[in-house]
Amino acid sequence: MHSDPRRVRDRLTRFVEESLRDAVQLRTAELDISGWAVPGEPVRFDDARRQAFEPFAVGTCWGKPWGTHWLRVRGTVPADWILDSRRRAEIAIDLGFDRTAPGFQAEALAFRSDGTIIKGVSPRNSHVPVDAGGSIDVFLELAANPRIQPESHWVTTGLGDKATAGEEELYRLRRLELVLIDREIWELLQDIDVVRGLAEQLPSENPRTAQLWAALDRMLDAADPDAVAATATSARAALAPVLAARSAPSAHTLVATGHAHIDSAWLWPVRETVRKTARTFSNVVALMDEHPDFRFACSSAQQLAWIKESHPDLFARIREKVASGQFVPVGGQWVEPDTNMPGGESTVRQLVHGKRFFLQEFGVETTEVWLPDTFGYSASLPQLIRLSGSDWFMTQKISWNQTNAMPHHTFWWEGIDGTRVFTHFPPIETYNAELSPAELAHAQRTYRDHGAGTVSLAPFGWGDGGGGPTREMIAAAHRQADLDGSPRVRLGTPREFYDRARTERDNDLPVWSGEMYLELHRGTLTSQLRTKQGNRRVERLLREAELWATTAAITADHPYPYDALERIWQRTLLLQFHDILPGSSISWVHREAEADYERLSEELDRIVGEALRAVAGDGPRRLLANSAPVALAGVAAGALGEAPSRNPPPATIHPEAGGWVLDNGEVRVVVDADGLLRSVRGASGRDAIAPGERAALLRLHRDVPDKWDAWDIDRHYRHSAVDLATVERITASVRDGVAVVEATRRFGASVAVETIALAPGEAAVDITLDVEWRERHKLLKLVFPLDVHADRSTSEIQFGHLDRPTHANTSWDEARFEFVAHRWLRVAEEGYGVAIANDSTFGHSVSRDTRSDGGTTTWVGLSVLRAPTFPDPQSDQGRHTLRFALRPEASLADAAAEGHRLDRSLREAVGGRAITPLVRSADPAVRIETIKLAEDRSGDLVVRLYESSGGRRSTVVATDAVVEHVQVVDLLERPLVGAAPIDGQPDRVTLTLRPFQVVTLRYRRP
Repeated sequence: MHSDPRRVRDRLTRFVEESLRDAVQLRTAELDISGWAVPGEPVRFDDARRQAFEPFAVGTCWGKPWGTHWLRVRGTVPADWILDSRRRAEIAIDLGFDRTAPGFQAEALAFRSDGTIIKGVSPRNSHVPVDAGGSIDVFLELAANPRIQPESHWVTTGLGDKATAGEEELYRLRRLELVLIDREIWELLQDIDVVRGLAEQLPSENPRTAQLWAALDRMLDAADPDAVAATATSARAALAPVLAARSAPSAHTLVATGHAHIDSAWLWPVRETVRKTARTFSNVVALMDEHPDFRFACSSAQQLAWIKESHPDLFARIREKVASGQFVPVGGQWVEPDTNMPGGESTVRQLVHGKRFFLQEFGVETTEVWLPDTFGYSASLPQLIRLSGSDWFMTQKISWNQTNAMPHHTFWWEGIDGTRVFTHFPPIETYNAELSPAELAHAQRTYRDHGAGTVSLAPFGWGDGGGGPTREMIAAAHRQADLDGSPRVRLGTPREFYDRARTERDNDLPVWSGEMYLELHRGTLTSQLRTKQGNRRVERLLREAELWATTAAITADHPYPYDALERIWQRTLLLQFHDILPGSSISWVHREAEADYERLSEELDRIVGEALRAVAGDGPRRLLANSAPVALAGVAAGALGEAPSRNPPPATIHPEAGGWVLDNGEVRVVVDADGLLRSVRGASGRDAIAPGERAALLRLHRDVPDKWDAWDIDRHYRHSAVDLATVERITASVRDGVAVVEATRRFGASVAVETIALAPGEAAVDITLDVEWRERHKLLKLVFPLDVHADRSTSEIQFGHLDRPTHANTSWDEARFEFVAHRWLRVAEEGYGVAIANDSTFGHSVSRDTRSDGGTTTWVGLSVLRAPTFPDPQSDQGRHTLRFALRPEASLADAAAEGHRLDRSLREAVGGRAITPLVRSADPAVRIETIKLAEDRSGDLVVRLYESSGGRRSTVVATDAVVEHVQVVDLLERPLVGAAPIDGQPDRVTLTLRPFQVVTLRYRRP
């Protein structure tokens, strides 16, 4: 007998779709439905239950965009329904679902009549179990989340904000009834899915392939389409032998961990994420009750904090599952953040607040950092991961690289200081796996380390918009646990994967050094400028607030604002989520983020002001408070100093050759008639600007990404550029001693006022852009052609800096055509460097070419503004102000000083006394990043410092605080394992730091 796979495939498809799927439901019964439409924002269960519910029928339309509708469902299981080990009753629901993925359309949460949660409802998990006893009284909270599909990529929609989403109801209730399920038929359907899926993946000439198709053929003979229930057991028996055949000894193993990568905001607002977490986590704990071997990894402390606040009954169930080892906290961060743009201390606090929450609420020490979907990974992370007490790192997104595939799936990742952390990115190449045979086969084919490793991780479950694992996924895992032709699947925890992978490969892991640059989503360094400016501003204010509040607490017995700072930090950390700070969310999200930043800034300003008044006391003296880790304007780092009594002479300006010369004795600047920099010379007289070129030039590019509108800047943007050199109006003057040239440029529907200013005594020329931005799908760059033969650029990142080639020798170099820098970037040759600082710009590009005179022009571009239209059609429209500084003859320390100057780290104060810094480092290259009181509220003093130059440094750290003891601690302020005791007086500590090392000191106070 010959079994033709094509014939079997067609026969099988017809049987499944025509007979089998519907046969799972043996009988149905109507339910009594009533409803209430919430007139505004969502309400809690207790408020909803008190409302007047009106009759509601299947077929009724419901749900204005972002609206909520409550249904009450009542009924009784028919007396003639037999419920036993084979038959169960459940409520079947179709809210108006389409066939796309869960999380991007209507959802619901089911409650019992006492307000306790049953589970969530979504397109692939649309049932609600019926409690024993036969009586049904269930409340459903329906969420009319609009269908904003991520695959739209660039299709403009107004659905991302209630103000523009319209009033039309989006959904029609298609089904809400009681059904009697035949479990044996359901199990047959799961058998078929695995056997057919495996047969489709194996080579046609493989004997196992023929065996699988033949088994399916026999199953079809055994199953009677007219009597599926009666023949389901015999049909399953026909498939049993092929499902019992075991994997080959060499088969790859996947540790399958349930997961739901729920974006804390993206194509929905934060308030909806709070509800998504409840739906997903309730699904998870319900599955755990049915499947004791099922494990689920949850990575964001913020999401569990929401559950604790909004649904304490569900939180209590989660606590029980954590204690049983089924619900597994992972990651140890407050949210899954962007890692390119947050500052160093923010990166630390993600770990501090995340790990502390898991420890305090569950007694669990997380051992990994879990970032499946973040858009690139800072080279500072390995050291911070290890300093937090974690062992390893997991990501998935790096598999999205457009040009180059990472050479390994399991490796050591080495950071800028030399710290290495065990790293894995799963070869299944998705964090939303269903554990289908196709996905498992892909993981085995893709895995690059078969020669030395046998195991990888497989996170499974609906994510992004939530939903999590389903019973079908767990059934697939069970069937493929040890199945011939398939990789082995073991339900387990991330730690179980780590322990096995580390054991088998501890001594021969390859090493990846430096940043893990994502060759995609480069536009997220620029999109939604106001969000990025808000983050930069609040990060600086938090540094100020902690410094001055600590100084006030220790020197003036001023109350330390523990509660306020904790709340502000946690909101700031949420806003650094990898779809908020990168600018890739709907307009609702960014509108709220901008309002949050304003509110947080005002509160932090009050905290700083009160602390400085306590420190300075009463009096008329004009003071400058320097919160930067470097000296500014003659005021030491961390000091409250006297304002300079001697002012340098004013800068001068005079016409020359159709332009102007600006001079302050430190820098001589030539500005041409178009308001552009022709020449910038420092004390040596060498010109920073390349011959024949003009700097501070605005260049407008067409910016139409191939796919992801708010996310991507594609390389072809460089093929279309217009230099915005024409001026509508230009003026030159001296204002309060500052030489100023102001040029107005009009282009498209936009206007830019570009101001070049040279202040008295400053070693840098300042550039300010005031832009009324009304473009669409354009990229605005600020360009500097520099007369520097630079083979690399140096950019500030968290707790250090990173060098990147300016050439494109390799495909890796060429793909890095847009990259991140924090407050400054420097290009240099031996003996000469130029720094460009910014106050809110992250996207940079650097390239070089050779001139006809044989010299080299290094081109530095700063990405100022973009104008994508998806997911926010009004992204970045309106007025923006940005500041930059160009400093010739700049060292790395000079570059940092300019960055902090633009960061507004100096603050004026009035009082009765100046004070020296509370804590000081003798070597200015060892910078004090943070001064605060301990997280445990003991009153201990905590100081975080780092080596900034890239070299080994020794320093003396001194404090004027009265202290009894000092020790090196980890980021959670616990004694650092392996750290040597500190000898000598605790108020004067000698330290030697390796390049870019971060050290945290904890001082015990009496």
